[in-house]
Amino acid sequence: MNVKLAVKTRTPCSLSRVPYPVTRFLMPELPEVETVAQGLRRRALGRRIVTVEVRHAAVIGGSAEEFVSTLEGRKLIQVSRKGKAIAVELAATDGSAPRFLLVRLGMTGQLTVAAHEAPIEPHTHVFMTLDDGREELRFRDVRRFGRLRSLSQVDLEKILGGLGPDAQLVTKQQFLEAMCGRNGAIKSWLMNQNLVAGLGNIYADEALFEARIHPLAQPCRVSAEKANELYKAVRKVLGHAVRLGGTSFSDYRDIEGRPGAFLSKLKVYQHTGEPCKRCGRAIRRIVVGGRSSHFCPQCQPRPRTTAKMRGARNRAIR
Repeated sequence: MNVKLAVKTRTPCSLSRVPYPVTRFLMPELPEVETVAQGLRRRALGRRIVTVEVRHAAVIGGSAEEFVSTLEGRKLIQVSRKGKAIAVELAATDGSAPRFLLVRLGMTGQLTVAAHEAPIEPHTHVFMTLDDGREELRFRDVRRFGRLRSLSQVDLEKILGGLGPDAQLVTKQQFLEAMCGRNGAIKSWLMNQNLVAGLGNIYADEALFEARIHPLAQPCRVSAEKANELYKAVRKVLGHAVRLGGTSFSDYRDIEGRPGAFLSKLKVYQHTGEPCKRCGRAIRRIVVGGRSSHFCPQCQPRPRTTAKMRGARNRAIR
């Protein structure tokens, strides 16, 4: 077992400047996480974790010693995803019960495959050496809100069972049923992982724009036609973003360390004051549930009855 905490055996490299506007840390959502999962399937399936090195135990859920001992020597045989969580099934050579590596990227987490001798970027906290030692999985996280956990199948099922249906796989019936009786803002509803898992601030804004629904509309008051349009919009936006590898503003990278390409396709998110791509009206921003929400006041008219909000939070911010 190889548990090393804060041991500088290899020199970190300096960070290169990111060619995107950095306004705040943004949590990877379903498209970004799915892109990482696809990369793991392509680069790591069938390979064995030879050694595990933990340099900062804060990114490990539970005991770092147990994390290392339950992963070393196991082979990656399946990669699945639900919402923003990745689960990697690991088989043992002795036929014992499988373990599962649960990956949550948090706000700034990056999981990449790199050559062992490749320069190490600052804030790289976990190294999982693969096969003959020439390559390794690296987990880097500037803010350390991401987590890696080693779990039994029972514990994994308990965690994933608390999530709603995956936003990319949810059926229309599940989606519409989840809207029934919900009085809060539809933007907050879309981001509730217990109801539909995978959507965050970026893609909730984009889906609402596609469906022409105001972010303060109440799910229970949205017409059946509009609800159906929202369901299709969620599927469309997520599908397009996955095909382009997600959205990178600052920290998100795929398994190869490359940024996503969906940034240029965003129509309302962080476009405050810019003309709407459909009607030309200026995009506005309000705060819903503590999160910025971007919308077009022409294409997404405010309904008569909206979710109740407090004071200035209900005022548009220009």
